[in-house]
Amino acid sequence: MSAVRPFRAWRAPRALAQAVIAPPYDVMSEAEAREIVAANPRSFVRVSRPESVMPPGSDSHSPEAYATAGREFAALKAQGLVIQDAEEGYYLYGQVMGAQRQVGLVACFSTDEYDQGIVKRHEFTRPDKERDRINHIDATNAQTGMVFLAYRDDTALNRLIAEGQKRTPEFEVTTEDGVVHTLWRIADPATVAAITTAAAALPATYVADGHHRSAAASLIHKERAGKPGRHGWFVACLFPSSILNILAYNRAVRDLNGHSPESLLSAIAQAGYRVSPTDRPVPSRPGLATMYLAGQWYELAALDIPVHPVLSLDVSMLQERVLAPLLNIDNPRTNKRIDFVGGIRGHEELVKLVNGGTHGVAFHMYPTQMDQLLAVADAGEVMPPKSTWFEPKLRDAVAMHDLEG
Repeated sequence: MSAVRPFRAWRAPRALAQAVIAPPYDVMSEAEAREIVAANPRSFVRVSRPESVMPPGSDSHSPEAYATAGREFAALKAQGLVIQDAEEGYYLYGQVMGAQRQVGLVACFSTDEYDQGIVKRHEFTRPDKERDRINHIDATNAQTGMVFLAYRDDTALNRLIAEGQKRTPEFEVTTEDGVVHTLWRIADPATVAAITTAAAALPATYVADGHHRSAAASLIHKERAGKPGRHGWFVACLFPSSILNILAYNRAVRDLNGHSPESLLSAIAQAGYRVSPTDRPVPSRPGLATMYLAGQWYELAALDIPVHPVLSLDVSMLQERVLAPLLNIDNPRTNKRIDFVGGIRGHEELVKLVNGGTHGVAFHMYPTQMDQLLAVADAGEVMPPKSTWFEPKLRDAVAMHDLEG
């Protein structure tokens, strides 16, 4: 059973949505955040990245930074840049990026069900990042960015999501990256009840992106146990798994760990891959990766693929066969010699890193598939770090959850 609740969202009014909604806090640098706010002072980046309005060099994890986030959020409310709906309801959030179109249900989900594993996850979280989100939620008393959830397609819920798109949107805007964002509101009691019933029939939901946000929500609930408020719920957008788009999450290593290009190629060929030069930098199917080394692309074709939800992942095979034993990337979560490059940047970024001399070798992965993600979560396993890159990203400030209700 998947319990969901309607809520009274804080959100940008129609005329201001394009200015207010913002990229998620964790996809921009401090410099990029400052540039966004300088160009657009109404951007929610003022709240999600409060150091953007603080003196240069300010600690983004300091008490003053979180206090600034709280003050900036209050200021946006006072200025009418965000408003709260008068009645509880559900929302639909749609995004169009090129050929990719996805619409999901925005609702509040149970932190208890997250703890029980009904809301399933596939990644480990880091305590420092959890604490950052906890402090931000405490400072604003709100969840300002949504967790990205998926569900195995369900006829009843799919139908309700399709019907909801026939309503007049609260807003429809195109952001600077060319993505079209649309928000619909559903508040009539009959449809709200139907959505609640349909969602309750789902056996599980899956965290696609936002593991630290959902973990922080659970921890906030424990810290506030016995206190009034809606801290037992977290806001998320729930999408049918069949419509989601995962891009590659690529790897770039800063050196060859003492290998020459020739010795590395030889070692990889002995590690379970067929290695051959290629003029196609993007792998075309599961079981293939490509590698950029010394000015040349190579195709790495796995000679055998394990029958295991985690070990069969292309990112797992590369880690176990190449990155750990040959390049000494023993823990990619903490090793400073490896960088992860979102697939949205394309293979050209990998060429740039290696040709620029900052990195010795780069690997372009085949994207992890949604059925693989679901299988890993169903098995109670976790993926290697940086296994999935979802696009388009959910914007902050689209529909925010006030913990006071």
